[in-house]
Amino acid sequence: MNTSAPFATERLEDADVRVLLLENIHTDGADFLRGKGYQVETRDGALGEDELIEAIAGVHLLGIRSTTYITDNVLAAAPNLLAIGAFCIGTNQIDLAATTARGIAVFNAPYSNTRSVVELAIAEIISLARRLHEKSTDMHAGVWNKSAAGSHEIRGRTLGIIGYGNIGSQLSVVAEALGLKVIFFDIDDKLALGNAKRCSTIEELLAEADVVTLHVDGRPGNAGLFGDEEMKQMKPRALFLNLSRGIAVDTVALRKHLQSGHIAGAAVDVFPVEPKRQGDEFESDLRGLPNVILTPHVGGSTEEAQQDIGRFVASKLRSYTEFGSTSLSVNMPELNLPADQGKCRIAHVHRNAPGVLATINGLLGEREVNIDAQSLSTRGENGYVVTDVPDGVSADTLAALAALPETVRIRQLS
Repeated sequence: MNTSAPFATERLEDADVRVLLLENIHTDGADFLRGKGYQVETRDGALGEDELIEAIAGVHLLGIRSTTYITDNVLAAAPNLLAIGAFCIGTNQIDLAATTARGIAVFNAPYSNTRSVVELAIAEIISLARRLHEKSTDMHAGVWNKSAAGSHEIRGRTLGIIGYGNIGSQLSVVAEALGLKVIFFDIDDKLALGNAKRCSTIEELLAEADVVTLHVDGRPGNAGLFGDEEMKQMKPRALFLNLSRGIAVDTVALRKHLQSGHIAGAAVDVFPVEPKRQGDEFESDLRGLPNVILTPHVGGSTEEAQQDIGRFVASKLRSYTEFGSTSLSVNMPELNLPADQGKCRIAHVHRNAPGVLATINGLLGEREVNIDAQSLSTRGENGYVVTDVPDGVSADTLAALAALPETVRIRQLS
């Protein structure tokens, strides 16, 4: 059954493109899209499902960060939605199966805030090792506690990185430059950088690491990844960091091991449940512990990172809207397309089935539509073909393409 949004018989004029940006996305992103003539609405906080369903009517491009959840119900209320920009790394807050089924492209920023997270991790490792947060708290309370007890250099210590992706691998390089010995574990076969050593199991890593830091993604299999058993296997008085995903860690177990002293200190930036808006109350089992640094999901929240993310994701949304380019899309077949150079461009998302391209071309040939250029890519259940024709196509031809049983979504871009 064809569940796509109504196909466009004409290219959207720039002034008709409606954009909704949530969660304090950097102004550079909004300014870039406004500069293209789009109608841009910005909101500070995240929206719940009911609020988003109300707000998304008529929206063509949606921008979110990590706290707005895009469900199938939301997508069902957004027939005009062309693309979603996740102005962050993770996309687990988006129902990717539902977006793919509707031919809605999803883009994210997989590299733009890597350095920001790495620098925060290094800062927190040093702070925990030197007990700087505790010293600062004492000083603010009027207590002069000039003592070296429990304070250590990080040089010569072993850092264990669980998750050796973009962030974990860059952290590895920076940490080694500071004199740390680096070991890591990843479920994928990753090339070790510098002198880092790969561990075959998490247990092997935990037995050796003086500092354990998580840098995993939000896939369902990582829920509860690090719990009581894993904490028991850590070296006594080791340090623990989670700057990745809140669902990965059992915070009740972490509190227990922090209070017992088995884990000497922790830094946590992400939580299983996070407030949706600035100023909302934050609840956590880790509140009130003197040996814990708590930060409000700010690993990637530097001006530099957010500016880069704003520009990067906004440019991806624009390229898809105007040219049909899906380069670096999270869920769509990838086509890196140039500007259409004044030609008519037909973008057709379809079920990945044999013979679709031949059917499309046969239909165009029957209507004496000449093809100047054509690109096809497939990914999973969908295929994506973009066809440039010199003189445009009729509404009847578009209707015939839309009526194909494999069609998911079709747009005429110019």
